[in-house]
Amino acid sequence: MFGLLGRKLGHSLSPQIHAKLGDYKYDLFCKEPEELESFFADKSLKGYNVTIPYKVNAFNACDELSQRAKKIGSVNTCIRRPDGTLYGDNTDYFGFSYMAKKAGADFRDKKVLILGSGGASLTVQIVARDEGAREIIVVSRTGENNYKNLNLHYDSDIIVNTTPVGMYPNNGEKLIELSHFEKCTCVLDLIYNPLKTQLLIDAEILGKNYANGLSMLVAQAVKSAEQFIDKKIPETEIDRVYNELLLERRNILFVGMPGSGKSTVGKLLAQKLGREFVDTDEMIVEKEGRSIPDIFATDGEGYFRDVEEECVSQACKEMGRVIATGGGAVIRFSNRFSMKENSVIIFLDRDVSSLATDGRPLSSSIEKIKEMYGIRYPLYGAVADFTVKTNDNAEVTLNEVLKCVF
Repeated sequence: MFGLLGRKLGHSLSPQIHAKLGDYKYDLFCKEPEELESFFADKSLKGYNVTIPYKVNAFNACDELSQRAKKIGSVNTCIRRPDGTLYGDNTDYFGFSYMAKKAGADFRDKKVLILGSGGASLTVQIVARDEGAREIIVVSRTGENNYKNLNLHYDSDIIVNTTPVGMYPNNGEKLIELSHFEKCTCVLDLIYNPLKTQLLIDAEILGKNYANGLSMLVAQAVKSAEQFIDKKIPETEIDRVYNELLLERRNILFVGMPGSGKSTVGKLLAQKLGREFVDTDEMIVEKEGRSIPDIFATDGEGYFRDVEEECVSQACKEMGRVIATGGGAVIRFSNRFSMKENSVIIFLDRDVSSLATDGRPLSSSIEKIKEMYGIRYPLYGAVADFTVKTNDNAEVTLNEVLKCVF
């Protein structure tokens, strides 16, 4: 038996990852601090991973440590040896190094700015130093380098976020304004929920290389699994598991004009994939207890957009869904940000002359539809990852969508 030791593990992906790596049992061990002594003394477990806040406790409990663990000062992998002794390693080192290389981050002779000074920060510092970084700056709230004097480090080449700022459910939070860092070529964020934090979305907009922490999580798990089963695992397995997780967790979200088929195709796709289907317009109706035309007639478009913003944010925070958004949801930047966090975005582009007008407050005539299309088309194109031309044949559209997603 193997597993993960921690205090709060409700959202852990480790069981899913290890299920893809080998035929062994992997459980979650949620323990309070007073339970640690007896847990570390339990010799029935062959091995386990350790996450915050117990990595230093595990370090102190081990009889022998790897050089990496000694260097970092914490342990995330424990192996019970045949003689009963406990061996500790830190595979986060490999995990972060792998993540950085996949993102094209070359630390040699670079200035590296690390946000946060906790245990994860120390791992990043050691990897950056070992790989030849010219200068490593660690930013904390109260240290010599803090968020009030970041201007001293606008010349940083690589930025790494090791803090929980921007992590679910506090999506959208960020510590820095990335546009100030003109020399920066790569941004790494150890957070993997959401898949893209505001920091990474900013990096994408500015054309910088970037990566989230999912590849690090998978890579360190593979190195742990090698020790669990005492067998070398090909590095190609990291990409396989990462890609499978990404497909499973990423939302598939539709944008497009009213009547373009977002709900129809979305329901078909959700049924085919066995996923939850969410329609943000239906969320608005349920929240308000009245129809969208009634909301427009009584409170106006501004009020409707405020409610829509809440519903889009709520829908997009979760993962593994198929989501249909309202035709005008792309108008607000905040909605476009929410869409990008966890979703692959499909623009269903239908000929304007065939769009329906009945029951649609802002597109009650073909003239209004054409005017609206001219305004929204650039926004659909800017936010979407793929564009699919659509018509009355929803099955054909569905097949085209599947080609984009898979």
